[in-house]
Amino acid sequence: MTFAFAVCAGAVSTTFTLANSCGYTVWPGLLSSAGSPPLSTTGFALAPGESRPVDAPAGWSGRIWARTLCDTDPGSGKFTCATGDCGSGTVECSGGGAAPPTTLAEFTLNGAGGSDFYDVSLVDGSNLPVAVVPQGGTGPTCGATGCLVDVNAGCPADLRVTVACKSACGAYGRPEDCCSGDHATPQTCQPSASSQYFKNACPRAYSYAYDDATSTFTCTSGTASYQITFCPSISR
Repeated sequence: MTFAFAVCAGAVSTTFTLANSCGYTVWPGLLSSAGSPPLSTTGFALAPGESRPVDAPAGWSGRIWARTLCDTDPGSGKFTCATGDCGSGTVECSGGGAAPPTTLAEFTLNGAGGSDFYDVSLVDGSNLPVAVVPQGGTGPTCGATGCLVDVNAGCPADLRVTVACKSACGAYGRPEDCCSGDHATPQTCQPSASSQYFKNACPRAYSYAYDDATSTFTCTSGTASYQITFCPSISR
């Protein structure tokens, strides 16, 4: 998903509530898009069963994800994660994005037409299930989205890594899988067999770059807060 939505002035702040329903600690990462106001934090630890609110300023856009299997090296003091690592070497991501494969929750608040746009993306692969649920909110497509399925369990062999599932772009790097080069338009970049695996498992999540029609959701700006749950109730 791109964040090329026009930002309107005057919107109130929006609260994201990040909740960990996994059986292990995760370390959320938060990345503001270029030109977007910064958040109060870019990363922290979230124990099993714990939740934490984060307020986003008017017009914010960016990504939120979970890092897993993180640790601090006792010699160097460097903090790293097996999935979703942002390369900062610390718990705070400090402007760094998630290393794929990582499940992403993406937002543009108070965008075109006075709407919040949001999605859950598997375009960069998946490391764990994620759900986004508006709290309140109005609009015909203001509803829950996400990937409730443990796609890692059935990940095709050519996409599988130890603790996550790559996208076709991450696995092969081909323009037809990455929607780049001669395949950089909706007309020339079509779903692949690999992206269809993600789409079949998680119909509401982005499976490739131009999967907008069934994967972008909107709420009227200022009417909703958003709960982002890592490892929501999982079905296989």
